[in-house]
Amino acid sequence: MSASQSNVGGRGTYEAGDQRNVKDSELREAAEEQRFQEGKENSHQANDPKDERSIANRLAREEKRENEPEKELSKEDKESKKDATLPAINHGNEPSKGAKIDQELREEEEAELKKKGDFGPSASN
Repeated sequence: MSASQSNVGGRGTYEAGDQRNVKDSELREAAEEQRFQEGKENSHQANDPKDERSIANRLAREEKRENEPEKELSKEDKESKKDATLPAINHGNEPSKGAKIDQELREEEEAELKKKGDFGPSASN
């Protein structure tokens, strides 16, 4: 076997830095830069007991969340809030058993509320 030939191939195979090792300090620097570039998604969950955010930060987050306008609902979502069976009917399908039950419960609750009458501060006006 010649000195320039090894068991795994010729010298040219490993040229151009393929086998060069990176310094540990460079690896650490790259990891630090990457670590702080971007926060991880869902890294702060509101009900995480191990989350070390202060109470003030949690309150500020909730306040911000309350002041945010709610996302626009699609036409189908708006319909389902009024009548649970409408989305299925609009698509030409029979509503599911759950949707029918939801609608029955909603109608019963509305009828009971009407029977009880107005209540609260607006009722006295």
